[in-house]
Amino acid sequence: MFHVEHSFMHTHNYCPVCKSSSFKPFITCKDYTVSFESFNIVSCSACNFKFTNPIPELSELGKYYKSEDYISHSNTKKGLISQLYHLVRSYTVRGKLKLVSKYVVKGVILDYGSGTGMFLNECDKNGWKTYGIEPDAGARAVANTHALKVKESKSELIHNFPETRFNAITLWHVLEHVTDLDETLAFFKERLSTEGVLIIAVPNYTSHDARHYKEYWAAYDVPRHLYHFDKNSVSQLLDKFGFELVETKAMMFDSFYVSMLSEKYMTGKINYLSALFNGLRSNLRAKSSANYSSVIYIFKLKTK
Repeated sequence: MFHVEHSFMHTHNYCPVCKSSSFKPFITCKDYTVSFESFNIVSCSACNFKFTNPIPELSELGKYYKSEDYISHSNTKKGLISQLYHLVRSYTVRGKLKLVSKYVVKGVILDYGSGTGMFLNECDKNGWKTYGIEPDAGARAVANTHALKVKESKSELIHNFPETRFNAITLWHVLEHVTDLDETLAFFKERLSTEGVLIIAVPNYTSHDARHYKEYWAAYDVPRHLYHFDKNSVSQLLDKFGFELVETKAMMFDSFYVSMLSEKYMTGKINYLSALFNGLRSNLRAKSSANYSSVIYIFKLKTK
């Protein structure tokens, strides 16, 4: 555990989506993974977008990822939750590639925020030309043991592969972490091929499990999650950069995983039966509303 003084915090003066300067309090959550500090999430008065505000300065933000419990970076298999995560992930990476292949049979793919490269490795084995961007050095090192082309940043990728355009760009629970949001989305618009597909998976704060667990909902994951999305805010944000929403898909397993973590945060221990019940109930209630715990959004460039 560590503490970051308020002098090292950065306050957003404008909404990341509509640039309004009028916000109202939404919810206050605690970082149960690393620091145990509390962070505020605000709601834009103009467009209703939710975002963490203030956030740690960029020079401090990396410290909040330094935990073995942060599985996508550490690949830890300690504890039952981590083991279940890996078991499900082995299954879901194949489903992710199947979804991409529904829109693009094969080609060049960029996985933005590729972590330890498990998804990219699956793409590589199935004949895709793969690229990744992953700022975490430890996760990047694991990915590159598979001979994957994973770079630290957009600028490094462009420097090494200046002419590359992508048939598919994927972000699996990554957009909520991106600090340079406008620059990143502009990069996607510039680098995605005309018939390409942009696939974004993010948590959905309007899901039943989010409403049930409230400030203990694990997918708020402050301060690592800078933004908190629903269908309207994702569509509004991407529309600004010339993308149109084609389809949404549920991430059915997320409600169970998030509920297990949320139970731990709320009660200090994991009540597996309660987590199973709340995860299942969230999925069942989402059948009519499509408000699943996490949602995959499929975008294409607008046709002129």
